[in-house]
Amino acid sequence: MSTLPCHRPPLSAAHRASAQHRQGRFHNAQPRHPMSWQKTLGLLWRFITDKPAEARPRQALPVQAISQADLLAAPDQSLYRLGHSTVLLKLDGRLWLTDPVFSERASPLSWLGPKRFHAPPISIAELPAIAGVILSHDHFDHLDRAAIRQLAPKVEHFITPLGVGQRLIRWGVPAAKVRELDWWQSTQIGGLRLTATPAQHYSGRGLSDGNQTLWASFVLESAESRVFFSGDSGYFDGFRAIGQRFGGFDLSLIETGAYDRDWPDVHMQPHESLQAHLDLGGRVLLPIHNGTFDLGLHDWHEPFERINALASQHDVALSLPQIGERVSILVAQRGGEWWRARLGA
Repeated sequence: MSTLPCHRPPLSAAHRASAQHRQGRFHNAQPRHPMSWQKTLGLLWRFITDKPAEARPRQALPVQAISQADLLAAPDQSLYRLGHSTVLLKLDGRLWLTDPVFSERASPLSWLGPKRFHAPPISIAELPAIAGVILSHDHFDHLDRAAIRQLAPKVEHFITPLGVGQRLIRWGVPAAKVRELDWWQSTQIGGLRLTATPAQHYSGRGLSDGNQTLWASFVLESAESRVFFSGDSGYFDGFRAIGQRFGGFDLSLIETGAYDRDWPDVHMQPHESLQAHLDLGGRVLLPIHNGTFDLGLHDWHEPFERINALASQHDVALSLPQIGERVSILVAQRGGEWWRARLGA
């Protein structure tokens, strides 16, 4: 989502040196299909007239509340889904947070835009110290300005693609806390090695800053596990390249939601999410980017149903935790198909 005027991030030497940066903008490895004005207007018309009846649940989704004590007592290699693409991981005794969005709406406006299906299972105020926040790109459903400002005092490091960190600094995050990475660049924080890897997407928060910042997926390597976090991406051959370079993953957190035939370059259909997991050499698949915001033209529960069926058909180990439920990074926990309790309710 990128709908309002927005300041462009400054062009740094790292931008200019990036193989992804050409003619003032970042680019995918595989060019996106251009979106004509006619197709754009047709898409807007679909959003107005073609929303399914079940685009949003009729009642708030069930959430397992998390306390600070729960997090401090949780064993290593624990994971909690907080909603959408916000995931809390405990690695090497420290907490790591991906794409934290805690606001009521994934929007620059507090009164308009996609509204949450459920409350966060823990507030920012209740969170203990966070070793690092990992940001995949700057869209509003992944980069929540209010959350970043609240988190900044208790977060040691912010790890971002090129340009995204400059936004954080302008918002008041100390520059010493920010580490910007290009694709295939790594940083070491304690016992965790983090590498920004390619993704097939785009960026921007306003009318004039399209693709001024980079987007990325991330690899998290600890002494006990290797985790892949997709951020947002269309399906492309980069997943196979990442899997070959890193030798597979204990867990892959892969977007499975807000997909549609009209934007195949930037979001994956469930069968593509499954194929990306296989390309990566993933052992357990945990689908993200679903169950929190209405950002597509499908029923809110469809991503769960489709990936659940596909995983069964292809004998893929799947974790589908309820929001707030603790699961292991190393063991698949398919869960009790919790979303079905809200179907038609």
